[in-house]
Amino acid sequence: MNRTKSGEPVGANLFAVRSHNTALVLDLLRAAGVEGISRLELAERTGLTPQAVSKITARLRQEGLAAEAGRRASTGGKPRTVLRLVPEAGHAVGVHLDRDELRAVLVDLDGAVVGERRAVVDLGAGAEAVLGVVDQVAEGLVGEVLGGEGLSGAGSLLGVGVALPGPLDHARGVLHRVTGFPEWEGFPLRDALAERLGVPVVVDKDTNAAALGLSVGGEGGSFAYLHLGTGLGAGLVIGGSVHRGARTGAGEFGHQVVQLDGPACGCGNRGCVEVLCLGAVGRGDVEEAARVLGVGAGNLVGLLDIDLVLLGGRTVATAPEAFVRGVAEVLDARARREGVLGGTVPVRVASGGERVVAEGAAQLLLGPLFGRADG
Repeated sequence: MNRTKSGEPVGANLFAVRSHNTALVLDLLRAAGVEGISRLELAERTGLTPQAVSKITARLRQEGLAAEAGRRASTGGKPRTVLRLVPEAGHAVGVHLDRDELRAVLVDLDGAVVGERRAVVDLGAGAEAVLGVVDQVAEGLVGEVLGGEGLSGAGSLLGVGVALPGPLDHARGVLHRVTGFPEWEGFPLRDALAERLGVPVVVDKDTNAAALGLSVGGEGGSFAYLHLGTGLGAGLVIGGSVHRGARTGAGEFGHQVVQLDGPACGCGNRGCVEVLCLGAVGRGDVEEAARVLGVGAGNLVGLLDIDLVLLGGRTVATAPEAFVRGVAEVLDARARREGVLGGTVPVRVASGGERVVAEGAAQLLLGPLFGRADG
């Protein structure tokens, strides 16, 4: 993407890419917050002509996505009118579908959570039962906050993002063999849910969704989000974009083998980081679980040379300080041993708490609206 001297993305003054230019403007409106931004500033930061910006902002105001936010003094001439995003003009549902529970959030265009629901679910109960729970929770959540009959009746709803354990095909919304639930292999979750709910649906791995949400929320550079809950996986952000791989299979972090003669894992291998880590948790040995997680994290840091390791998930939440300390100790020892330039990669708990995956799932819908193609 071309950029201005200030480093801002440059829009192209072509009708064919009007949606791209609109996304650039929307993203700047969102970043400006309640204080707003002037049309002249929008033109300067996007590289678009003032005429193009005026057309885009007029259309956004007509659609209810932008509104005037007052006037600001200028260096010369009359004060400039500034514009702001209207957060309540659009909403998205984010669903975290875990092996044994479901958490759904409703967020506005700013990503602020305006509603939340939880429910018990069992992936082993089969597609019809699981889809029924998703339908019931999403309908109830949207109806409670936005009103209307059904999801399709909520005028500001952009759609539903669903994040769940992988592996899966993000591009087609088809599940592969979810560890421990082989009956889901090949199931077209995206299309089945879209038909049932009557709104657009996007499907991705829980870790990818969380990583996207964290990136949109301000985490910069290249980082790994390690999610330890009922399973173990990683979401990777490389150079500001979620890295899914050529077959959308990147981030199957939990199934790297670190002990050739180790215990059998549900994936079919032996000695995976996931089975060793969860086994230690089951024995109540959090320090050992953190050490194993640190070994896996060290392999990832050594392979990708990332800037930051973020930890999350229900299991991490039971002893966050112990997991951060244990992983950091392993990474620190490895950095000293290898004489890594710049020292140890920092480790901390990811922001967002238990909603990090659900909020990230909502960003699967919002991301493209603001120019995040990796949404």
